[in-house]
Amino acid sequence: MPEDLEPKTAGGVKTPLAPSSNPLASDPELLNDFILEAREHLTTIELQLLTLDQDPANQEAIHAVFRGFHTIKGMAGFLDLDAVRDVSHEVETILDLARNAQLAITPEVIDAILASKDYLGRWMGELETMLQTGRAPEIDHNQALIANIRAVAKPRTEDPAREPAGVEAEQPVVPAPVVPAALDLPVPAAATEEPMASELLDLAREVASAEPAEAPKITEAPAAVARSIKVDTGKLDYLVDMVGEMVIAQSMVRHDPDLATGLKPRLARNLSQLARITDEVQRTAMSMRMIPIGQLFQKTARLVRDLSRKGAKQVDLELSGEDTELDRNIVEELADPLMHMVRNAVDHGIETPEERLKAGKPANAKVLLKAAHQAGHILIQISDDGRGLDHQKILRKAREKGLIEPNAQLSEAEIFNLIFLPGFSTADKITDVSGRGVGMDVVRKHLQKLRGRVDVHSRPGEGTSFLMKLPLTLAIIDGLVVGVGNQRYIVPLFAVREMLKPTADAISTIRGKEEMAMVRGTLLPLIRLHRRFGIEPRFQNPWDSLLIVSENGGKQFCMMVDELIGKQEVVIKSLGEAMRNIPGVAGGAILGDGRVGLILDLEGLFGASHEASSGGVLADA
Repeated sequence: MPEDLEPKTAGGVKTPLAPSSNPLASDPELLNDFILEAREHLTTIELQLLTLDQDPANQEAIHAVFRGFHTIKGMAGFLDLDAVRDVSHEVETILDLARNAQLAITPEVIDAILASKDYLGRWMGELETMLQTGRAPEIDHNQALIANIRAVAKPRTEDPAREPAGVEAEQPVVPAPVVPAALDLPVPAAATEEPMASELLDLAREVASAEPAEAPKITEAPAAVARSIKVDTGKLDYLVDMVGEMVIAQSMVRHDPDLATGLKPRLARNLSQLARITDEVQRTAMSMRMIPIGQLFQKTARLVRDLSRKGAKQVDLELSGEDTELDRNIVEELADPLMHMVRNAVDHGIETPEERLKAGKPANAKVLLKAAHQAGHILIQISDDGRGLDHQKILRKAREKGLIEPNAQLSEAEIFNLIFLPGFSTADKITDVSGRGVGMDVVRKHLQKLRGRVDVHSRPGEGTSFLMKLPLTLAIIDGLVVGVGNQRYIVPLFAVREMLKPTADAISTIRGKEEMAMVRGTLLPLIRLHRRFGIEPRFQNPWDSLLIVSENGGKQFCMMVDELIGKQEVVIKSLGEAMRNIPGVAGGAILGDGRVGLILDLEGLFGASHEASSGGVLADA
């Protein structure tokens, strides 16, 4: 290798490498396509490797992983990404040995391939940063990784004559990676005489995706393949917003008072047809943002494998409903909560094989991830058959930390909700996995942000189950439209338990100031919406009004309103930067009659975050 292209380091500091002489290696369009396709291959590779971890003899999974690395290697070579090409080549070599029954797929082999997959994933991140900033990739060298890959491939054969061509296990030196140093968007003049860049990349894809000559060819019957295109998510979100505006405009036309009288039959039919088409366009636009939750479950599968091996535990992960679709934004927001809950299940809930055998359980523990649709919502269940939650230990820890009053009497559900409080943890020691009391607090805050809720069920010695209920999308909400004075408010339907008209003797006052309502034998705090928002109500007495029993953070309370106007599906609108932090208001919506209604934020309205952290609500319950 020329001296000026070798990496120069000082004290282990990563330094950028010299630019490639290939003009296409700096083409941003080519690099972006390569990053997108490589990430798709890496996702498939990880999924197939987890399959191999359970079934090492699965030949189809071995072929799928081989094809992924082979394609990445070819495309990286075309773009002069030597570091990516070299690692892919070494992994491809041991996979070829496995395909030819010369190497057994062991956990050590899978660890080495997963480490290679992670290394290539870091390269994709560096290349993406280069596209955005123009800074050359700075990443650690791959000599140690390649040495590790070659080490796991050593016991492949005792016959040197059967050594695959191109594999030199004794070679200690590998070429240093060569990458583009920075983006140079103008294409050099010499490159203009070459074929179009997109055509060259298409050619590279064809060459890279082709199997080596010695690989067996499998002829399959042609099948219908779904065609798809890649669309910028910003454009997709804008399309959904515009469809929402169209739905609002159509609703306003339908409720226009000028059309209320003397509506001719033909115009009525046309308006009805417009409504049907608008609803269909809205459903189609929303479905474009839906992606399968299986992508999220796959990341969790890797986490379970790594944690179980680190903790010397035997854990089988069961997945159900991976094809269930929900909003892309919700999937992204769910990544952290799901990771924390699965980490807690494996680290806290699952016992060691010895403990399980003593308790009469199988040595292999089970963790279940299940997703399903139910009445316009998505249900996600995380269950384990471990030791379960210890009621007494949770209460003792909560009292030690001052989260509840010493003499507070709590129900089972309230005890379980204590684990979601900031700083709460039952771990006896802090590890690099858990124990600092942050994880479940993150779960609760994320779910509240997503307008969701979580229920906990547990039996000591039998396991724990968390059930999360979330909306399918964040762009549209089902709500109850209520009237207070001359204003309209929208209460999210997922948080409404019931509505009632109380009697005078059901209303009482505690400590001379806090109003309570007796609902089915339980005293619930009473919130007067007209006082919170400073408006004049139609009724001052609660028994002349309606009470809406709502729930937030596991605690119930009542909201006093003048009237119920109806149930409506509304498109959520932001109130802008100047009004985004108003307590008790989550956003706005344009109603069918053209009026603006405020969407209520129950956490801000009830002050759940302040009261839960001080323990006041639980102490008074």
